Parts: sequence; structure tokens; C-alpha cells
Amino acid sequence: MNEKFDSIRPFNDCDLPQVLERLIRNRQLMDSLVAFRFSTWPRFCYPLLRAVTRLYLSKRRSSIKSLRDFQVLVEPYMERMIEQTTDSFSVSGLEALDLSQPCIFVSNHRDIALDPAFVNWSLHLSGQDTVRIAVGDNLLKQDWVADLIRLNKCFIVHRSAKDRRQKLADAKLLSEYIFHTLKNDAQHIWIAQREGRAKDGVDATNPAIISMLSLNKPKEQPLADYVRSLRIVPVSISYEFDPCDLSKAKELHTTEVEGSYDKADSEDIRSIVDGIVGFKGNVHVAFGKLLDAEFESAKAVAEQIDSQIKQNYQRFASADAAVELLGEGNVENDGSFTQVEVDEAKLHLSSRLSEESAEIKRKVLSMYAVPITHK
Repeated sequence: MNEKFDSIRPFNDCDLPQVLERLIRNRQLMDSLVAFRFSTWPRFCYPLLRAVTRLYLSKRRSSIKSLRDFQVLVEPYMERMIEQTTDSFSVSGLEALDLSQPCIFVSNHRDIALDPAFVNWSLHLSGQDTVRIAVGDNLLKQDWVADLIRLNKCFIVHRSAKDRRQKLADAKLLSEYIFHTLKNDAQHIWIAQREGRAKDGVDATNPAIISMLSLNKPKEQPLADYVRSLRIVPVSISYEFDPCDLSKAKELHTTEVEGSYDKADSEDIRSIVDGIVGFKGNVHVAFGKLLDAEFESAKAVAEQIDSQIKQNYQRFASADAAVELLGEGNVENDGSFTQVEVDEAKLHLSSRLSEESAEIKRKVLSMYAVPITHK
């Protein structure tokens, strides 16, 4: 691979030995694994558990010869997570796509880790290769997290530059890398429709994403032709319940009251863990159609992505339950669930919000009601 991309590309097979060695020796990672896997054990056992975990991983390392082996190692945990934290997982639209050529999957953004993970799982179930994932550098504050992310086919989106020239240089490099990935490496890509999760439940594509993708476009090539060459597919990811709903609502509330929100260094990692282990109810991933129109602006492309994401978003009983709990009356059921399921969703939401303030309750319920209130 071109060395110019070394600062942002995922790790490759050649990087694997030294990265795995670095991870196994990392005390923070071992502590995190022990705390996650043995959360019910007394803390005086942690030193022993840390040593056992390091020994176990050292032995498993010998079986990991490639990044593909690493992903295969993670596969049973992904399957177990779906079994334990969802009521159902379903996929639509893939059968209508020609995936013999790589695509850019642009999805709504609700969960830091699970959005691309569920897209990957959908492709895996269809016998397709997994995607390379665009990840913001805000997640790379800890070295071991950065290592794990780049082992999982993630490439880095630099957002921390203050200088305008550096920002433009970073964006151009990213645009060139994405095109290189599609045309030279023949790899699918996942990228969120916006920077940051949709904390209020309203999905909207930032045209700046399209502008970034187009920075690599030859000046003489029409925008519509370049967009077609990228093979952009809008993807709607629908969660019946969001394990991070309370933290999102509290962040929004704090921002409104205080004018800003100072995120702790560990908060994104906490959100990743909460999203993975938290109950999600029903989950649906809907793949749209390849973008193919005479686009004249980045805004027009973003609007087409929004149209497909909105059209393909799966409405669940939690939306109707939220509308009823907000006191806005009953709504017409679209036939995909029963009133019993709506009542069960109301019980789940009421229990989850029982100790929260009126402001937080309204924020959370408004988030769930979006498929109806923004229809």
C-alpha cells in the first residue's frame, strides 16, 4: 500500500505480530478485559485474573496469522452479543445490490461501534467481505484502543487539526485514501452520514461528508459521474431501544442549560461498552439503492441519502410507546407490530425512566418518537 496513507490506514498482516505483542503487554487493556469479563468477582482476584488473561491471549496469539484470523476470533462474540442483547436481527435490500464491486455504505449514526459492526454482520451473513470503517481520531486517545480499532479494518478520520490548511490537507488525504481503497484494494467502506451520533434521533447527512469524498475528483469530471464511481449506498440502521439513550439525553440537556458539554476522556469508550452489552430489542439493517442521479451539488447528494435512509428506516413499537407516554395520544399502527408489543415497550421505557427528571424523560421519549413525529 502507498506509504502516504500509513498515518490513517488500518493495520495490515505485516503489522500484526508487533501490534498483538504490544496489546498483550498493555496493562490498561488487561485491566479492562478483566473488569468486563469478571465484573462480579472480588477485586482482590484481579491481579491473578490479569495474569491468567494475559497467558490465555498469549497462547491464542499463535493462531492469529492474519487480520482475517483476528476477525474470525471476534465472530463468536458478535454472535453471542446479538443473541443476548437483541430480540431479533434482520436485514433487507442486500439481495438487490451488485456487490461484485466495492461500495461506500453511508449509514445513519446511532452507536459508535455497533453501526458498522451490524453492517459487517449483515455482509458476513451474505458471504461478503467486511468493510473498512471510518473512525474519528477522538477515539484514539488511548494507544491500546487505537491498536484494537486499526486491527479491525478501521481507518482514521483526523478531526483535531486547528489550522485550516492542515484540515484541508487531512481531508484531501482521506478522500484519496477512500478512492484508493475502492479502486486499488477493492474493499467496501463504511462511513457515518455525519460526525457524531444523532443524539436526538433525527438522522441528517452532512453535505461536508460528500464534499470530502469529492476532493479527489478530477476538476474536469462532473460531480454526478464521480458520485456514481464511488458506488454510494445509503443504509438505515434501526434500533428498537438505544442502550445509550439516557447518556445522550443528558448530554443534550446539559448543552442546552450550560451552553456546552465537556466530555470525559473515557466517555466514548464507556458508550461503546454500554452499546455492546445493553438491550437493543429488535434491530434492522436496510440497504438502499446505489445513488444514480444528475447531482449538481454535495447538498443534493446528501438529500438523496437522507431520503433513502428515512424511507427505509424500520419503525418499531418503541416509537408508538414513546408517543403515548408523551401524552400525544395513540397513533395508527403501521401493521408491523401489535398493541401488546407497544404496551411492552411502554413498560420498558417507563421502567428505564422511572428515576429521571421530567426534562430527561421528555428528551428520551422525543428521541424514540422521531419515526412518527418527523415522518
